[in-house]
Amino acid sequence: MEIKYFLKKLGPGLLYAAAAVGVSHLVQSTRAGADFSFDLIPFLIIAMVIKYPFFEFAPRYTNATGKDLITAYREMGTWAVALFALITLFTMFAIVAAVVMVTAGVAGFVFNMGLNPVYISALLMFVSAMVLIIGRYHLLDRVIKYVIAVLALSTIFAVISAFGTHAETQAFFTNFSFSEKPHIFFLIAFIGWMPSPIDVSVWHSLWSKAKGKDGKISVRDGQLDFRIGYIGTGFVALAFLSLGAVIMFNAPEHLADSGVAFSAQLINMYTISIGSWAYPVIAVAAVATMFSTTLTVIDAYPRVMTPITTFFIKKWAPYKKPLYWVWMAVTIGGTLLLMSLLSHSMSFMVDLATTLSFVTAPVVAILNYKAVTSKNFPAENKPGKGLLSYAQVGIVFLILFSLFYIVYLIIA
Repeated sequence: MEIKYFLKKLGPGLLYAAAAVGVSHLVQSTRAGADFSFDLIPFLIIAMVIKYPFFEFAPRYTNATGKDLITAYREMGTWAVALFALITLFTMFAIVAAVVMVTAGVAGFVFNMGLNPVYISALLMFVSAMVLIIGRYHLLDRVIKYVIAVLALSTIFAVISAFGTHAETQAFFTNFSFSEKPHIFFLIAFIGWMPSPIDVSVWHSLWSKAKGKDGKISVRDGQLDFRIGYIGTGFVALAFLSLGAVIMFNAPEHLADSGVAFSAQLINMYTISIGSWAYPVIAVAAVATMFSTTLTVIDAYPRVMTPITTFFIKKWAPYKKPLYWVWMAVTIGGTLLLMSLLSHSMSFMVDLATTLSFVTAPVVAILNYKAVTSKNFPAENKPGKGLLSYAQVGIVFLILFSLFYIVYLIIA
């Protein structure tokens, strides 16, 4: 009974994991290992540590108040909602495009589709919209637990097998250099989505609120659900980085920019380390994982933009459901337009999206901090002094990192 109760409580944290275990893991973590061996592991850990409080504040706020973070921003004032709306509109199409391009590459390779990636992406987004019309949140909640588990276990098994068959070791921190511009730019992109953009915390609060409609979730249960998802994404990122480092680092063939070619290389890593018998398992897991990530982002942006729209145009408040579908159409249409203009390189699209997330991270971090320290937040659920101090240090680091990147970009 306790196990059944525990599994029932899981949901928003694993939807968060679905949003995280996608581009940042399959693409960025694998590239980090393939290009720099194990050098970027410290930065992976630093990103996870610095961002933790701002993700943790999302389920804390929602489970304590029954409200989502968009409501918290509304209570702060018009400036907060407008600022978050600008960040969302500034990043949403690039983020969705990056996710869908990777998904299209994986699907195109596995199913040997032979179509233009933009056409495959359009098909994927249409199918995603249909799935969401039929099932919405509850379908995601039911399916995602199994998808993430299969990919995570397969990746960990592949890494263990790879270490057994590729015994060579690399000297640590000899491949990445702060004097190399391309290295710095990749590091920024890598950190930007490790383990995910901070604005995914707002999505998490919306999923937590939706989950709460099935029965109130305690702050304690919500924190457990979140930590399982968050820590799990860190281990899976480490596994993908290790797989790239052990199999692809110093290999004659470099990771491809094309989504289909990259997907072939990625799945080939598993078959090299585990055996050819694993191909169908890994292929299905990779397609399912990336499709679940596509579902997640296609659902998340309309969920975010609907309450923002009704905040600024109050007479539209009774029409939230139609607004959700309007914003979904905008999300899909804008993404296809961006992809048609910039679809020449999957890695370029991914780096663009992740870098935008890196630069905007401090703003969302500050908004989340203000949400759980406001006078409207229940005193008994407020973070302790240690966690608040931890968050303050994180905000300072995020601001300094963003300023460093902006200055470096100008003078480089």
